[in-house]
Amino acid sequence: MKTAAVSLAAIRRLAVSTQAYAPRFRRARAGEVEEAIRRLGAVQLDSISAVDRAHRLTLSSRIGAYPETELQELLVSGRVFEYWAHEACLLPIELWPHCRLNMEGKGHWRFHEHALQKHADLVEPVLARIHAEGPLGSRDFEGAGDGTDMWNWKPAKMVLEALWDRGVLVVAGRQSFQRRYDLAERVIPRAMLDAPTPDEDETLRTLALLAVRARGALTEPAIREHWRLKGGRARLHHHVLALVDEGLLREVHPDDGGQPLYVDGETELDGDLAPPVLLCPFDNLLWDRPLLERLFGFHHVIEVYKREHERAYGYYVLPLLAGDRIVGRADLKADRGEGVLHVRRFHREPGVRGNIDAKLERAAARLVRVLGLEEARHA
Repeated sequence: MKTAAVSLAAIRRLAVSTQAYAPRFRRARAGEVEEAIRRLGAVQLDSISAVDRAHRLTLSSRIGAYPETELQELLVSGRVFEYWAHEACLLPIELWPHCRLNMEGKGHWRFHEHALQKHADLVEPVLARIHAEGPLGSRDFEGAGDGTDMWNWKPAKMVLEALWDRGVLVVAGRQSFQRRYDLAERVIPRAMLDAPTPDEDETLRTLALLAVRARGALTEPAIREHWRLKGGRARLHHHVLALVDEGLLREVHPDDGGQPLYVDGETELDGDLAPPVLLCPFDNLLWDRPLLERLFGFHHVIEVYKREHERAYGYYVLPLLAGDRIVGRADLKADRGEGVLHVRRFHREPGVRGNIDAKLERAAARLVRVLGLEEARHA
């Protein structure tokens, strides 16, 4: 028997509420960085720092300002780790055994396998130096790229990245955002290293359940997108149905007539509204663009890789969330020398009414405090 349709608006509010954006400026308490990473399941990393690094924007929008040294300590002590999920992400250490399917196979990226074959003579010397000297970055190794790959990495960097992909090395902190690699056996807790590798069925069910609980409500394609799972519907669908049969997930049919969404089996639909908050372009709420457009009517674009004249909204654009709607897009630039957050452009979303300027001011003022700046200045 087909269940009654539920309000798409209620599902949207559930998705917003689950993200737990902080209602006002605050400073994170000890332990909240680790708690937030565990609750979100994965926090995306990105090197662009026009405003702040992606992971800092994502975490601070939820827990407030926090010292980066706390995150570095979590990496060094093996309480969180970096690996491939949606993209390169911070992950709770409990997911380490579930990453082994990739690590013990050919890694996440096939070109890393090629690097280990092409530069096999470097593997042992690289590992020997790290064993003897402790965590090292690619800058600690000599060499230069030959221009044959898109990043123009030097051979030692290619080997370091490949050994990280295989789980032989881990990221034991960063220096100026550059990865510092150490032996996994010196960083990852022994209980995680010795834990048996789950079979694929267990891993897929675990990842599906974590994704839904972290995001509130997801379609099946959005679950796959959360982790960038390969294999399409055939690989995951029967696992999602099994979780529904066990009562761990619940299938709901929205009143827009679209495909069903999955929510936690115990959750109540609906949720609290969000305060005005400027979202990192790589925020978890924005990961699945078809679902984002369906729930919010918002078409998310990232234009940092476009030429300036091709950009419609700007270089580094943060969507403005208020309540349960994304109401605009702000092109921002933090100038730490001046102590100013520059609001270079702002685009109100079509059809949005009300005093959006006040919402932008409130969100920008909070971001200024998080970044340790003095003021927001509009162009």
